[in-house]
Formats: sequence, C-alpha cells, structure tokens
Amino acid sequence: MHHLIYLVPLLPFLGFLVLGLWGKKIQNEKLIGTIASSTVGLSFLVTLMIFFDFLASSNNSAHIVKLFTWISIGNFVVDWAYQVDQLSIVFSLFITGVGFLIHVYSIGYMHGDRSFYRFFSYLNLFIFMMLNLVLGSNYLITFLGWEGVGLASYLLIGFWYDSKFKGVRITWTGDAGMKAFIVNRIGDFGFLIAIFLIFFTFKTLNYNEVFDIAASNYIEYFNAGIITAITVMIFLGCTGKSAQLPLAVWLPDAMAGPTSVSALIHAATMVTAGIFLVARNSVLFSLSDFTMNLVVIVGGLTAITAASVGLVQNDIKKVLAYSTVSQLGFMFVALGVGAYYIAIFHVITHAFFKGLLFLGSGSVIHGMHGEQDIKRMGGLKKYMPTTAKTFLIGTMAIAGIPFFSGFMSKDEILWYAWSSHHNGGWVIWAVLAIAAMFTAFYMFRLYYLTFEGKERFDPHRVHPHESPKTVTFALITLAILSTIGGLMNIPPALTPWVHSDPFLKSWLNPIFENANMILGSQAHHGVEIMMYVLMLFATLVAFAMWALARKWYLDPNWTAPRKLVKSNKSLYKLLWNKYYLDEFYFATIIDPIIKLSTSVLWKFTDVRIIDGIVNGSAKTIGILGNRIKLMQTGIVQNYAVIMIAGIVGIIAWIMFL
Repeated sequence: MHHLIYLVPLLPFLGFLVLGLWGKKIQNEKLIGTIASSTVGLSFLVTLMIFFDFLASSNNSAHIVKLFTWISIGNFVVDWAYQVDQLSIVFSLFITGVGFLIHVYSIGYMHGDRSFYRFFSYLNLFIFMMLNLVLGSNYLITFLGWEGVGLASYLLIGFWYDSKFKGVRITWTGDAGMKAFIVNRIGDFGFLIAIFLIFFTFKTLNYNEVFDIAASNYIEYFNAGIITAITVMIFLGCTGKSAQLPLAVWLPDAMAGPTSVSALIHAATMVTAGIFLVARNSVLFSLSDFTMNLVVIVGGLTAITAASVGLVQNDIKKVLAYSTVSQLGFMFVALGVGAYYIAIFHVITHAFFKGLLFLGSGSVIHGMHGEQDIKRMGGLKKYMPTTAKTFLIGTMAIAGIPFFSGFMSKDEILWYAWSSHHNGGWVIWAVLAIAAMFTAFYMFRLYYLTFEGKERFDPHRVHPHESPKTVTFALITLAILSTIGGLMNIPPALTPWVHSDPFLKSWLNPIFENANMILGSQAHHGVEIMMYVLMLFATLVAFAMWALARKWYLDPNWTAPRKLVKSNKSLYKLLWNKYYLDEFYFATIIDPIIKLSTSVLWKFTDVRIIDGIVNGSAKTIGILGNRIKLMQTGIVQNYAVIMIAGIVGIIAWIMFL
C-alpha cells in the first residue's frame, strides 16, 4: 500500500488547481466545499489504509517511494521521493484528518464570503505543502514544503486583506500576514544554512543516508562543532515556524485570518512543523548536548512567557494563540530532554483539543456576529449548548483534567522534565508546572467569561445562535478525540501491571532507536513513586485553578481579579503589552533600519550621491557642450587654421616622440 503515498499530497493539490482555476465559475458553495473537503478526506482514507498496512507488516523499516529525479547535476542527485515510515504516517494522519474536519467546518463558517472558492483553494494548497513537508525523503523536499506552508499561511492569514486588525503598528489583516511571512523568513534562513552544512558534512541530503552515517560514527560526531552548528541552525528554523522565543511575535497576530485558518495553523499543521523537524533529525540533535540544552531552555521560557501573557488577554482567539505558543514550548522541552515520542504524543493530543477550541471560538464568533471580546459575552451556554459543551471538553483536556487527552501527554512531559539528565531537572519541571497552572486558570477563565454568568451583550443588537451542522459536526468529532485520544499512549504510571510499551511509543520506536541509543538510559524511565506524587500534584493544581476561575468569574462584579489588577498595575501592564517584545524589535531593529534606509541610504546615498553623480554628469556634459559649441563660428578660415594646427601637432608628436 505504501506505493500509493503519492496520492496523499496529490489529491489536495488537484483540489487547489480545480478551485484556483475554475472556482470562480462554479459559484456553488456546496460544490466548492465538497470538492475541497473530499480531496482532503480521500487523502486521509489513503493514509489510513497505508497505516493499517504498515501496522500489519512485519517490516518496520522506512519505504522510499521515488516518483522521478528532480535535480541531477554531476554527482548531485535529488529525487522527488516520499518517505513512508512511522513518523510521516502519524503526521499525515492528523494533518489530513483534522484538516478534513476544518474543511467541513469552513463550509458553514465561510458561508456567503465573496471569495469562498479562493479560500478553499488556499486551504487545499496549505494541506498539499504540509504533506510534502512531512513526507519528503530528503531535506530539499521538506524545505519546499516548509516554504510552501509559509506562503499558504501568508495568503490565509491575510485573506480578508481589506479588513481592519488591531496589533502593534498593524492596521490591516494583510499586515499581519506579512509579519508572519517576514518573521518566518528569519528562521527559514537558519534551516537553509543547515541544509548547506549537512551536504558539506555528509555529501548527501537524503535523510536515511545522513542518519546512518551519523549513527554509525556517533563517537566521532558527538558534540562536534559541525553537528552543533547544524542542529542550532535547524532549531532556528523551528523557532520561526513553531513560534518560539525570540521569533514568537507573529503567531498572535495570525489571528487576523478566519478562525478556521487559525485552527489549521495553530492546531494540526504549520506550528507543529518545527516539532516534526527536530523529531525527524533526532539522531543529529542527540549528538549535541549544547543544542539539546538550548531546546529545553527556549521551550521552557516560551512556555511560561506565553502562558503568563494568556492570563490577561480578552480576545477569545488571542487567548488560544498564546496557549498554542505555550504548548509548543512544552513539546520542545520534551524533545530537548530526549522524550521524542512524548513530544509527538502531545502534538497529536494538541491537534485534537486545540483544533476543538479554535473551531469552538469560531462558532462563538459566528454566533455573536463577529464579536471576539470575551468581556462582552457571557451566558452563551443557553444559546449555543453544543458549542459550550464541546468547548468545556477542550478546556478540560488542555488544563490537564484526568483522564482527558491533554492530561495523558502533558503529565508525561512533566515527568520527563523532572527526571531529565540535565542539571536541575526540577527547575525545568517547576517552570512547566507553573506554565501548566497558568494554562488551567486562563482556559477556565475563558470558558466562564464566554459561556457562564450573566449576559454582557446587547440582546437588541446581537442575537446569539448555534452554528450550522457542518460546524457542530467538527466540534463533536474533535470533542470525542479530545476525550479518548490519550488512550493511544497511556502513561506507565496508570498501567503498572502492563509490562509492554504503550502503543504510540512502540510504534515510533524504530524512528528514535538510534537517537535513544546515543542518549542511553535518558530515553527510558520505569515507574517510580515520584510519578504518582507529581501526577497528583498536577491534578490538584488543575482542579484548584478550575475552582478559582469559577469563583472569580461567576462573580458578576469580578471583584477579586479587579482588585488584583489594581494592586499590581505594573505587572498587569507588562503582561498586557506582551513583555513589550514587539516594541523591543521595533526600537532595536525595525525603526533603526527604517531610519538608516530613509536618512542615509535614500536621502543621502541615493538622492545626493547616486542621483548627484548621474544628474551631475548630465549637467557637466551640458556645460561642456555649451562651451564647445562656441567654436562653431561658421567661418571657413577658422576651421582651416584649426585643421593645420592639428596636423602640425600630430607631426611634432611623431617627430619628437
């Protein structure tokens, strides 16, 4: 079945071509939505068949499916080939599965939009590029998909390009799309440098060949400078796509796009590309202690920074955006401590509950006629019961309430952080535990301000209503997955009587086998009493934050939070302004470049020097011409004298030279 892998990216690409070329002529929204959704749905079914076939096979090694030779220059040959293995299948499954639900959801959500066909063609293009990213058998195909999702995200974020959007020195949604595009270019530059270094070191760009060479010579490459340089550059690319510090500033402003775009980018696809890339290159990362420590530090700082900012946000989508940034930090910490399969587990569960939460927020916005401020909502539970129930399930999952999917994966990350070989593993755990505490609080704050309590909207102007069935179908499906999705990898602490690895760990073991060999015992932990202590602590904290949010925000006057804000105005202002990270970049990088470009490069270098030389040469020629033309007197005798003088001068030059 693996030979059918080419159909997985091909089908969404065909949908993109059909809708892009003829969508405007079709005009029928249902037909357009059916074409776009069915291509992704069929892609999911093909991936599912390949998954079951791979599961039944006794051969766990990767299958390389070559379609054609893409580049052939001397000894440098790059095939357009897809790699079918456990990692690419897992990512393809939830990219196409969750992507299909988002497509179906969008049929109802985007109803009546003037560019309905264009939106769905962009969605199909995004899925196509993301699939190339995860399926490519070499770095160049991955990089093509990497750049492609950047382009598609730019088109989708700025889809309503003529709509206003409030951000730091951002006025239009098109500005937000451009911001995402430019910030990601910084990370992409790092990834590109890494590709050059990989070819320089290993003389190939094929994943399997690079990893085999690195693993077989791991003593030579361990902590080598070139490996550290490669992995740091790869990680720089990941900080861009996965919105980690210092390149996290683009993700909250990506909320300018339609909500289904936010779900697609923030839940199942683009932001997880960085996690995929580190996991795919786990052998190389395991060879560099410096980079592994760097990944942990950046992930931990991002997790707690974004979670703290989420505490004070009032835009329903921005709360979820900062939550995404924080959860990605959790995933990178898992990668940095060598718990590669746990990072992938959290990617999957995050795709379920964060996709649910974003689509739920879109349902709220749709029902509230565009309103996104949660302080102007309240009491929506009776108007939107399905949205409220599913949103609560997503909230419990991300908050770590037992035994929802988020609890299963997040608890494992906390345990691996605690038992990490890194010095001060308890510090890493403490940072993530505080971030998890913040997450539980602001998510239940979001739920209660939106769905519970008194109504804070004008019932004469706004008439909340439940979303259409295409929307609620996606919500219910994702709610089920958010509830039971964690069963694919039940933590050993919950099943001490089972002596075999959980399904996902055993499934992904061939991918991380060489990396685990290099890391040694760091990649495996047995059941210890401390597991139960930490699990109980995290559970109590989650329930405590639930109770606190309920108490504070069911109070009609919000007495406690308002009092807290008044007594900590400076801290609140710092969090409200997102630690002034955007302002810092404008002050230290953007404004100086603009000033340099305007004052020096334009007004001085361009206008005075370059234009001065060009215009000055023209003026000089004009002046010389005006002087020389005075020699043209029209008197033949004068011309004869000049000619004779010239002849005498030439003869004298020849004689005395």
